[in-house]
Amino acid sequence: MAVIDLANPTRFLAVVNRVLPWLMAATILAFAFGLARVMYAPDDYQQGATVKIMFLHVPAAWLGMMGWGVMTVAALGTLVWRHPLADVAGKAAAPIGAAFTFICLVTGSLWGRPMWGTYWVWDARLTSVLVLFLLYLGVLALYWTAEDPGRGSRAAAILALVGAVNIPIIKFSVEWWNTLHQPASIIRSGGSAIDPSILMPLLIMAGAFTLLFFTLHLAAMRNEILRRRVRSMRLMQASRA
Repeated sequence: MAVIDLANPTRFLAVVNRVLPWLMAATILAFAFGLARVMYAPDDYQQGATVKIMFLHVPAAWLGMMGWGVMTVAALGTLVWRHPLADVAGKAAAPIGAAFTFICLVTGSLWGRPMWGTYWVWDARLTSVLVLFLLYLGVLALYWTAEDPGRGSRAAAILALVGAVNIPIIKFSVEWWNTLHQPASIIRSGGSAIDPSILMPLLIMAGAFTLLFFTLHLAAMRNEILRRRVRSMRLMQASRA
């Protein structure tokens, strides 16, 4: 089957129904392996066991930004290429990305309290992630409250494209401004600054959460397609009455 065939919602649903069970199984196995590695990861010599918040906080931060990246591509598909499933993909990604961004903010605050002595500071990285979460809420509001679904989808797509400017700000905020956050420590010139005993569990957990993201995203896309079909059927029945 060619990739272009997936533009057909019926064929897309058939593929998703076959792929989802395998994706869920892979997600469960990845989490089982990752959590086993996390249990045996050593404590940090300065932060102690608190450092293990990293295994949830960092993947949540990555996936919060990746979710907006998915929405940005979907917005281009909606506004430029008119892809039949682009709006479905963007709408399905929004609540998932918002949830991961919220988890990032909460775990970051819990981690910051013993490290910085406070739950929150108006640090450039924290502030830009908070802005990302507010942008997610804006997109969700446009999807959920618009009287005309088509107009709401187009408005949400425009906001997704505008909000994409915030992603590089989040990424490079620690380099552009003086912040409490440490600079990049995984992907950097000269290699990672994190010890392998912590880095490997972190990468495994990031992979597990990424699998979870795509599992939830495909399931949400399937549900959205079915929901729209039900809505179309009801409108057709109402017009005939």
